[in-house]
Formats: sequence, structure tokens, C-alpha cells
Amino acid sequence: MTLALRVPDDRSARVPAEQRGPGRDRSSVRLLVSRGTEVAHRRFAELPGELRAGDVLVVNTSPTLAAAVDGRLGHARVVVHFSTRGDDGRWAVELREPDGRGTTRPRAGGPEGAVVSLPDGVELVYEEPVAAGSGRLWWGRVAGDVPVLLRRHGRAIRYAYTERDQPLSAYQTVFALPYADGAGSAEMPSAARPFTARTVARLVSRGVQFAPVTLHTGVASAEAHEPPYAERYEVPDASARLVNAARAGGGRVVAIGTTAVRAVESAAGADRVVRSAGGWTGLVVTPERGVRVVDGLLTGLHEPAASHLLMLEAIAGRAAVDRAYEEAVREFYLWHEFGDVHLILPEENAHAMSCSGNHA
Repeated sequence: MTLALRVPDDRSARVPAEQRGPGRDRSSVRLLVSRGTEVAHRRFAELPGELRAGDVLVVNTSPTLAAAVDGRLGHARVVVHFSTRGDDGRWAVELREPDGRGTTRPRAGGPEGAVVSLPDGVELVYEEPVAAGSGRLWWGRVAGDVPVLLRRHGRAIRYAYTERDQPLSAYQTVFALPYADGAGSAEMPSAARPFTARTVARLVSRGVQFAPVTLHTGVASAEAHEPPYAERYEVPDASARLVNAARAGGGRVVAIGTTAVRAVESAAGADRVVRSAGGWTGLVVTPERGVRVVDGLLTGLHEPAASHLLMLEAIAGRAAVDRAYEEAVREFYLWHEFGDVHLILPEENAHAMSCSGNHA
């Protein structure tokens, strides 16, 4: 899906919301609400008013890694983006080069056998592309402890639309948990960034429940807009039961971010029942595949050519996505991980019919 609109260059959120003025915090972003082609403009602080008792929010607990590390390939300065750790101990990595403005630009991966020198004497050896026909991500073997390397020398991945480096804490969501093996996401599950402890407390007091899942996301398709690669995920039994109970009771299942959709839909059977599951998922949610258990989605605003838009279309339909993005451009919403967010909810009559079908 490609949107027939252009997002002006000045619509990128260049710094986090809390740095845009006094008295602001993470929740000081705008909230675009879609119900079919009906659009409303809110502040994120008004999110609890859009939800109701019995709704379940599916949240990703993956923490963000300091996944960008400086290195050298021969005499050339490079930046390695550590994306995903494989079962065999190798890492899917992306090689970038400094652009002179504090960020990076793409660089061809490899060649096979190339050795990248990293801090502390660690070496990365390029072995093969992750996907045939794509030179962006390569499998590399690392002689060293990567989680330790990232903690000591890494920084958050950032792209040229942001103004400056931020501390890693700026890229952690309120739902992030530490993992004993050092696992995490190469890039922030950013739809959850506007949540604060106060927002969570207001939602809980309203009777909204949270179903934690995990999906360790790799590097985003910020430039090439290719479909997502396979990623590690886990849906615990308790979260599966929460989702199933909400659907049986007429509540809505709203995923916080496309990563949460990918995880929970990977655990949903053809019978639309979610069961505890984990491992690797290569699921790509498209309009043809559709969604089995997700009724709504809170997500950031994506580029007009981004593959994530297929997921939005699967949940809301093409007309609803077109209408929402036209409004977002017209009303000066901000894009990317520090930007405004978009809440997609089902039309009330459509949700009632869906619930009736579930009980049949």
C-alpha cells in the first residue's frame, strides 16, 4: 500500500515531546482518532476517554538496545547497527557510514568475509545476506559478548530526521522490561512512548486491562520500506487468556504498536483463539491475510510508502487510512518515533456485529 500524498519535510518530530517546551512530558503529543472514515483530533492525555471497561491493550515489553556501535572496516569509519541475534549466535547487522552530521547513511553490506573492528578488540566477520536479493542486513559472527559491547559502547539508533543523539532512556517505553540474556529491540516500539505511569493508572482505574507480549524488533525499514524480517516473539499464557476473555465478553483488543499486532496475531489460530506461543515469526499482516483478534491499533504515523501501512489497511480498510493521513497532513501532525500517534478503533456497529459473530 502506498498513500497518494506527500508528507512535508517539516513534519518530522526532531526531538522528544518533553523537550519541546516547559511543562511538557511524553504524553504531550497529539492523538488522531479514526473510527472508519470518521476522524477526531485529541490530545494523548484524552486516550482513557476513548477506551472503556473490558478493553484490553496489548503492549510490547521489549526494551530498546543501544544498538549502534562505531567501528572500522579497513581504514574507513563505519557504524554497525545490531539488529537481531540468531539461534546460532550470529547477529543480523546493518553497516552504515557517518554522514558528518552526527547520524549515518546506508552503505552496501559485506563483502563476504569482511572484518569490522569494534571497540574492546571485538571483531565482526560478515558471512552472508539475511535475505536473498537484499544487501541491507547481513549475518555476522562476533568474537565477543555483544550485550556487553552494546552496554559499554553503544548508543540508540537514530536517523537524519532527528536533531541530535538522545540518551537511551529517551527510547525506553514505560512497559520495557530487562531480559536476563540482554535481548531487546534494535529500535524502540515507539507507539508506547507517550504512555506515562499516570496514563496507565487512569486506564486501569477505568477498567482497561493490559496484556504484555514480547517482540524484539530489528531495524526498521526507514529507507527501503521492505517487509519486516523474522523476529523473536513471545505471547504468555496469561496474556492469551486476557485477550480471549475480552473478545468473549464484548471488549475490544487494541494493540499498542505494529510489533504488538505481529506478536499477538502470530499466536492466533484460524479459530481466532490466542494460545501461548513463542519463537520466530515471519508473519506479515496484509489486507489479504487480515487480522484474527485485533480490533484496534495505536500507532505512530508512517511514511506513505512504508510496509506498515498494509497492516493499518488490514485493520481499518483503505478508505479509513487514506482519510486519516489526509487529516494528519492537513492538521500538521508530527511523524516518526517522537511524533504524534494514531488510534484506530472499529466503528461501533461493526464491532457489535463482530462480537455477535464470536458468540455464534
